[in-house]
Amino acid sequence: MSYLELPLMVKEAVDYANRALAQQSVLIDLIAEKNHQKVLHAFQKANISTYHLTGTTGYGLGDSGRDNLDKIIASIMGTESGMVRHQFVSGTHAIASVLFGLLRPGDHFVSVSGMPYDTLQQVIGIKQNQPGTLIDLSITYDILPLSEDNKIQVEKLDSLVKPETKLFILQRSRGYEWRNSINIKQIEEFVNLAKAKYPQIDIFIDNCYGELVEEKEPGDVGADIMAGSLIKNLGGTLAPTGGYIAGREDLVAKAANRFTAPGISRDVGATLDNLRLLYQGLFFSPLTVSEAIKGAVFSAAFWKYLGFEVHPQAEDQRTDIIQAIKFNSQDKMISFCQGLQKGSPIDSHVLPVPSEMPGYVDEVIMAGGTFIQGATSEFSADGPLREPYAVYMQGAISHFYVKNANIQAALTLMDNNLL
Repeated sequence: MSYLELPLMVKEAVDYANRALAQQSVLIDLIAEKNHQKVLHAFQKANISTYHLTGTTGYGLGDSGRDNLDKIIASIMGTESGMVRHQFVSGTHAIASVLFGLLRPGDHFVSVSGMPYDTLQQVIGIKQNQPGTLIDLSITYDILPLSEDNKIQVEKLDSLVKPETKLFILQRSRGYEWRNSINIKQIEEFVNLAKAKYPQIDIFIDNCYGELVEEKEPGDVGADIMAGSLIKNLGGTLAPTGGYIAGREDLVAKAANRFTAPGISRDVGATLDNLRLLYQGLFFSPLTVSEAIKGAVFSAAFWKYLGFEVHPQAEDQRTDIIQAIKFNSQDKMISFCQGLQKGSPIDSHVLPVPSEMPGYVDEVIMAGGTFIQGATSEFSADGPLREPYAVYMQGAISHFYVKNANIQAALTLMDNNLL
């Protein structure tokens, strides 16, 4: 359906959202340009040549392409060391490698940004305790909720820190929570305080969805280690799978020993035919992240105009690529996802329905026909079927694609008499 054929309410929402995006685009492009320069410099510093794009087989011994990609990710993340591996099956896998690599039986950690993301709750053993969780290995934890104004409650840390506390965990994105994400300034303030008061405790950042959204990364402000997924921000919509870890050399080495085995660490691991896509996706990532942010800004304004509560607002500072929309109705939530799917390049004819997913307690509905299965870097929306029935959108190959998908979702809600 062309713009002129749209129902008046949808047309007005598009116009309103376009104006909101125009007001934010200059700042988004400015940050993207700086991140482009940072990524380009990291490539140039590593002296990348065409032979680095060719993978290895078997043990992957002497894989200079793999080793230089590790140097690039460390440079971009502002850390001493890093590792990028297509063998990470998800961001949760990379995060779990850090946790199991750094923590030992009897250790204790504190999640300082509230309840961790659903899949990480399973790793910890908070819900559906299974063999091999942190709790199963006698590792204990405490959860420090964020304050009502979304700040880390550092004044309450003394009551939670113990002699056996080894790690502070901070989740940068909102996850499936109706709250602000944690920005780099907040991370820096927490790092400065924690390092001054608890120098023996390392700081770990779940960096998923936050990479290259701001000008700095957690490593630039003193975080000890971080991890994330390559089918989110840093894959540039090209990485077929994988994840990364970046941080202090000794900590990355411990995580690598958990990922492979002690004595093997980062020195083995065939890259097969993946290196070119990992390099190229990483180089494209500042562009795709900026497109995702533009898509999120448009979406916030579009759905707000149509009468729905959104978070963050179109004019708010962004520190991740996630845009939340609250529907307060299971029918509206499902209808939205089904309409969004109609605007996808892949499986536009498929009807998303809620279903169980590994690592999640509630049924989850997901929309987004992506070239890489589940690649939130391309554009998708998902959410657990629980109140307030909020959907979390993220990613964009192009923000124009996001506009079209939102229009399709609005039209589907209208067709079902839900708008």
